[in-house]
Amino acid sequence: MRNLVIDIGNTRIKSGLFENDTLIADHVFEELGAGLSVWETLDFDACMISSVRFRFEELAELVPFPFHFLSPTTPLPVTNGYATPHTLGVDRIAAAAGAWQLAGKKAILAIDMGSCITFEFVDELGVYRGGAISPGLKMRASAMNSFTARLPLVDVDRKAPDLTGDSTVSCMQAGIWYGVEFELTGQIEAYRLKIPEITVYICGGDSQSFESLAKDHIFVVPNLVLHGLNCILNHNVE
Repeated sequence: MRNLVIDIGNTRIKSGLFENDTLIADHVFEELGAGLSVWETLDFDACMISSVRFRFEELAELVPFPFHFLSPTTPLPVTNGYATPHTLGVDRIAAAAGAWQLAGKKAILAIDMGSCITFEFVDELGVYRGGAISPGLKMRASAMNSFTARLPLVDVDRKAPDLTGDSTVSCMQAGIWYGVEFELTGQIEAYRLKIPEITVYICGGDSQSFESLAKDHIFVVPNLVLHGLNCILNHNVE
C-alpha cells in the first residue's frame, strides 16, 4: 500500500510518500500551492494531513484529492492516556506513534526539537502518557533578549560552543546550548532509570545539532513525525 502523508507546520510543510512502512520520497515546501503541484503528480492509495495552520474545512476546498485529517478524535494505534486530549498537538501524538512503531511497539521517549522541545512517552503497554514541553534553542535566546535590558539576541550555531564562555555573547551561547543538552540527557536518564529498555528517538529542526547523543537505544530520526502519520493512517485504513 502506498501512502502520502503531509505535515503542515507553522512555517514549513513536509510530506512523505510511503510504500507500506518504508519512506521512499520526502519533500519540504514553504507554501501549500508548491506542495499541491507535486502531490497531484504522485500515485498513492491513501493520504493523511496533519495541520496546525489550516482547518479541515479550509483544506477540503484547497486539496483536490480525498484525505484523512488528523484531529483529537482520530483513532490511534496507541491508547491515548492524556488527561486533556483536545489540547494535545497533533504533531506530538504523531511523533509518539512513529517512535512507538519504529521501536517495535515497545516503550519509547520521542523528543521533538523545534520552536519548543517536546518529550513524548509511550509505555510498554502502548499507552501514550504525555511528557514535557520546554523552550527550544532560539526561544531561549529570544527570551533572554526580550526580558532583560542589556543582553543581546545571540545566534546559536549548529555545533557545541566552549563549555566556559569568555564574553557575554559566548556565555549566553554556552548557557543556551548546554542547558538544552543537559536537559536532554537528564530527561533520558530519568526515563532510563524507570524503564531501562526504553528506546529514545530525537527529531525536529534542531535534532541534527545534537547527533552526538545518538548511541545505543538513542536514535536521531528527522522524519519521525512523517513515520507517525503513516502509522496512524495505516491504522485507520486497514
